[in-house]
Amino acid sequence: MTDEIAAPPAPRADSRSEAFALGIAVAGWIVPGLGHALLKMWGRALACFLTVGLLVFFGAGMRGNVFTSSGNDAFDTLGYLADLGAGSFYFVARSLESNGPDVSRADGDYGTRFLAAAGVLNLLAALHACEAARGRKA
Repeated sequence: MTDEIAAPPAPRADSRSEAFALGIAVAGWIVPGLGHALLKMWGRALACFLTVGLLVFFGAGMRGNVFTSSGNDAFDTLGYLADLGAGSFYFVARSLESNGPDVSRADGDYGTRFLAAAGVLNLLAALHACEAARGRKA
């Protein structure tokens, strides 16, 4: 005999606000910080853009490994998904990788981690912008 109290059902959001939130998330993924800028969160937009941009710049500058879609194992695939999370900066990093990666030294290994961190950070920022567009306090 348990008296469980059911939580009231969550209010249903209309499809326009969901589509708007999804558009904000996609914009924030393609160009880091754009989702926050569209929501007029200027400080977060600038912080996201500069942080992701600098991580990609330094990661590519240290000749980190920018993964491609033709991975040989699960770790290559996860690295590709993490790198692709940087949105358009992924393609900037691919263009900066003219000499190929050099992970035989610590610099290249740290560069690989910087590139992956930039992608994951951008995905988290896009998710935050999506939740803010939905009106949820994230």
